[in-house]
Formats: sequence, C-alpha cells, structure tokens
Amino acid sequence: MNDRLNQWRAPAHWQAVDFIADLHLHAADPATFAAFCRYLDTPADQRGDALFILGDLFEVWVGDDALTAPPEGERAFLQDCAHRLSAFAAHTPVFFMAGNRDFLLGTAGLEACGMTGLADPTRLEWAGQPWLLSHGDALCIDDHDYQRFRAEVRSARWQTAFLVRPLADREAFARDLRARSEARKREHGLDAALWADVDSATAREWLAAAGSRHLIHGHTHRPARHDLGGGCERWVLSDWDAGAHPPRAEVLRLRADSVQRLSLFPDGG
Repeated sequence: MNDRLNQWRAPAHWQAVDFIADLHLHAADPATFAAFCRYLDTPADQRGDALFILGDLFEVWVGDDALTAPPEGERAFLQDCAHRLSAFAAHTPVFFMAGNRDFLLGTAGLEACGMTGLADPTRLEWAGQPWLLSHGDALCIDDHDYQRFRAEVRSARWQTAFLVRPLADREAFARDLRARSEARKREHGLDAALWADVDSATAREWLAAAGSRHLIHGHTHRPARHDLGGGCERWVLSDWDAGAHPPRAEVLRLRADSVQRLSLFPDGG
C-alpha cells in the first residue's frame, strides 16, 4: 500500500455512487460493449451520481496514441469507447483506477474519455464514512508469479521502454499476451475460484492504515460480500461477460443506507 494514501471527498449532494470493474472491453465482444452502452444510456434518475471504474475497463491498453492513430480494427473500437465515455462524463463524473490490463492508460487517454484518474488504493469519503477502493490485484499476494510480473510492468523503466516502441509492435505484443493468457485459462480451467484470491490479513492491514472498515475491489471475478472480522468487510465487484450463461454485467450501487447489486441482465439474458 502507498505510504501516502490518495483521498477523495464526495460532494454532499451525491445520493448514490456506482462501481464497476473488469468489463474487459474489446472489439471481439460487442455484446458486453452493448451492455456497457446500455448502462451509459440509462436515465440520470436511475443511475448513481458518479461512476467509479475500478480497473480492467479495457481488455488491453497499449498506449494513449491508439486514440489518435488511423481508426482501424481495435483502435476504432477504443476510439468509439472514448467518445461514448466522454459524452457520458459531460453530465456524470467518471473516476478511473487502473487495472492489470489497462494500467498504461495515461493522462491523454483519461482526458479523451472524460475520466478522472485515481491512484490504487484511494480512500473515498462519502455519506459520513470512509470507503477504501482498489482494483484488488496487489492484494492477491499468493500469486507470486503475477506479483513479480506486476512489479516489472508497473515500473517507470519498463513502461518508458515499451511506449517508445511502434504502436503496431505494441498491439502485436498485446495480442500475444492475450493468447497466452487464454491458453493458461484452458490449461488450468476457467473457474475463477481456482485463482489466487485477496489475502484477508493484507486487506485488514490496508483498511487499518486507511482508517476504514469497508473495501470495494474487483479483479478476482468473485462478486460477494466477505466478512473480514472486527467489523471490516470487502465488497467484490463482478466481471462483465455478456456471452456467459447466465450473462454477467453488474453494477454495485452504494447508498447512504444500503449496498445494491444491479444487473444489466435482470432476466438472465
């Protein structure tokens, strides 16, 4: 956890706040993108006063210059995403925290999407309580291979070297990385329950350092409320997959007196 905790104080007039994560948007999955657009088009009185995206909005992000390159293939899709997000953000604040797939989304990308960037973790002061927000991957400390990989790619040295490569090379690298990820899933199974989960002791340490009892995160694809003991809890956001059976596309809505899980597929399809 960062020595200096990023903090955000919500305006007093907010009545509800929406949280999503792990949409993994990409051009080859138009159904999940359509579900996201359905959320963006929801009437204002049926949405939260702000949207917090806690990582992995995109399946992959190889650099902000994809938004200004000729609109071909995946680039055209990302440019459409940015346009729709920017239009939504013109009337509803959107906050973005990087995940393990879109950590290269930088200042120019945030501006194009109309989003405000958040450090991981961030302490949100809202409705008289502090809520700790995180993507969640840094808390999965038992996944040693991933933590080594995370430390490497989050370093300024690695990112500088990667981003100076031609865009086409970076896109090819991302395709190869995704193919290897899919191969590992086929080899080890698609069940998220088999993946490393958030370490409860570490989560409690983070909460204590933040002076909070409530953690909201994504990454693990295990939507649930977990009791951490001592009055502490963590709320895990759902991943989105319109092609699953049943389809998944869920918003966690935080109100002063309740926490709700709202599906974009209330009838299961």
